[in-house]
Amino acid sequence: MSQDRTAGGAVSDRGARAGFDFSRHMNELSLFAAIIVLYVVFTASATGFLSFNNQINILRDAATIGIAAWAATLIIIAGEIDVSVGPMVAFVSVALAYFLQWGVPTVPAFALAVVVGGLLGSIAGVLRAFFDVPSFVATLGLWSALRGIALFITDALPVSIGRNDIVDALDRPVLGVPPAAIIMLVLFGVFAFVSRKTAFGRSVFAIGGNAQAAFLSGINVGRIRVMLFAIGGAMAAVTGILLVSRLGSGNATAASGLEFDVIAAVVVGGTSLSGGRGSMLGTLLGVLVITLIGNGLVLLGINPFFQQVVRGLIIVIAVLANIQAIKRSMARNKG
Repeated sequence: MSQDRTAGGAVSDRGARAGFDFSRHMNELSLFAAIIVLYVVFTASATGFLSFNNQINILRDAATIGIAAWAATLIIIAGEIDVSVGPMVAFVSVALAYFLQWGVPTVPAFALAVVVGGLLGSIAGVLRAFFDVPSFVATLGLWSALRGIALFITDALPVSIGRNDIVDALDRPVLGVPPAAIIMLVLFGVFAFVSRKTAFGRSVFAIGGNAQAAFLSGINVGRIRVMLFAIGGAMAAVTGILLVSRLGSGNATAASGLEFDVIAAVVVGGTSLSGGRGSMLGTLLGVLVITLIGNGLVLLGINPFFQQVVRGLIIVIAVLANIQAIKRSMARNKG
């Protein structure tokens, strides 16, 4: 009898684990289904949606959101938030344009732009880690300061970079694929590996789950937080570089509202705003959902103001779904 119970228990445990694995990936499966539905709906209703040129535009737009979203995923998993992405991208695009105007060689100018982004991002990290300023407040201050400085030094006018073969090459498709999309996917692989296979990634999840417990277990919480926001700034800088290659200039008014698309993509992807839970694959699918909706609404001629309403609804619905998922997970663990 004892053996029968043990065998039955083993089968039951295997079934529970299999069910748990399925439920854990339910969000990704749902998003994949949503992407298919969006393609079907927009192909049938939006003229030109399935054209090659439009698919290239979708990839470019996805890269604009995605590169910043990889870093934002880690930040939100750690229980923090970054709302400075849009102005950071715009500021770095302006800074890069000036570097090139001043005669800085292109590749060093790119590297310098990434360093500038990382240093600016680390300011919010320092404020959060060592002065206990909430990350929302710290990055909101950065949002206002960067946008204001960029507008002031440019008089809200584009900063032309002139003819530059390297910058132009960043917007020239390779075998039909935009370089921005290639860079996005390469960085996705890097961030997916870091988040799941490194001590740094495990520390991020631990901090998001319980920062005090993580500190007591020997994790340098302050340093991790500074690094996260520095990485966020660096990824925004990469997006800024790609923006310059796309527009041919630095623009202080560019990337307006990008931070909301990034946060929406991360939350839609299943990352919990309370921290401790999330995945890069979910964010990738979330980026595609947000990009497809935006692209389809434009092709349908929907009023741009109403598009903002749609984005807001998406964020609220995603947060509600997140809350329900957490409640189900807690109930399952108690059971």
